[in-house]
Amino acid sequence: MAAAKQIAQIRLPPLPSIKDIIRLYKLRALRELSQNFLMEPRLIDKIVRAAGNINNHVVCEVGPGPGGITRSIIKQAPRKIILIEKDPRFLPSLELLADACKDNVDVDIVTGDILKTNIAHFIPKDIKTGWNDPPPPVHLIGNLPFSVSTILMIRWLEMISRQEGPWELGRTRMTLTFQKEVAERMAARILDKQRCRLSVMCQSWCTVNYKFDISGDAFLPKPDVDVGVVTLTPLKHPIMNQPFKLVEKVVRQIFSMRQKYSLRGAETLFPEDSREEMVRRMYKMAEVDPVTRPFQIANGEFSRICDAYSEIIKKYPEFEKYDYRAPKKPKIPASNEEIILVE
Repeated sequence: MAAAKQIAQIRLPPLPSIKDIIRLYKLRALRELSQNFLMEPRLIDKIVRAAGNINNHVVCEVGPGPGGITRSIIKQAPRKIILIEKDPRFLPSLELLADACKDNVDVDIVTGDILKTNIAHFIPKDIKTGWNDPPPPVHLIGNLPFSVSTILMIRWLEMISRQEGPWELGRTRMTLTFQKEVAERMAARILDKQRCRLSVMCQSWCTVNYKFDISGDAFLPKPDVDVGVVTLTPLKHPIMNQPFKLVEKVVRQIFSMRQKYSLRGAETLFPEDSREEMVRRMYKMAEVDPVTRPFQIANGEFSRICDAYSEIIKKYPEFEKYDYRAPKKPKIPASNEEIILVE
């Protein structure tokens, strides 16, 4: 017991502050990479605490930058930290931290794009749990760049649906920052004005908890918006039973006309010559009122709509590849006499 207490109270040796690190290495946030440095230690600690107990757990931090959140993670005495950083300018400051805690915490620094990095490759396999068991001792934590946050979240949700990457080890939890509006959308429930495609996708595979806001004033440089901190835990039994791509297609099309009756967006799943008949059949099979608006449809109702769409494309396979956004093929005149040239 005494040993556990001692491990849980890691103290880093005296190090330059994050402000000094930024000055020392002449670092600046690059707007094209949507970089913003979180400078307030109290708020940094609050983000890490939102992840829950990480003592002796494996933590993957996405985009650590100069290492502000990394320091707070180290103090909680994890078993291992995996740092995924795309910008090589931050390597010296991260290597400084890795050296400072080398006797207590194993640190892997991976230079690469998180969108192209297989995180699972760096996580010890001995911590794997079953999908229906409590989540494994693995956490993803990150102050995500605004430019990739939604793309990354959708990609991770697809991996969760397939139990791949960090989720091949079990229901790995996430604690992430997003632009406040994006965070609100992720957590938005039925009838909420922020409810959108991202709300349905996130909530269909995860429990989403909006933890707290961080004012843009806490960042350097100050962004134009505030930030929301969200935790996500994969569901034991996802709401959606269909393949991820099918669900994303259906939900995207329905929300493409958010303020209209939901069947108007759903109609775009089918070619013009059959869409009225097919969309009404789909809604009848799903037992969903076609004149509800998209944000009035519950997650379970979306699941039934996806099930109905799946049944329809099994019967009419040609509808599966129909793309409403694809350019229409020009009609070919019956003869050259029908072509009118404008001089």
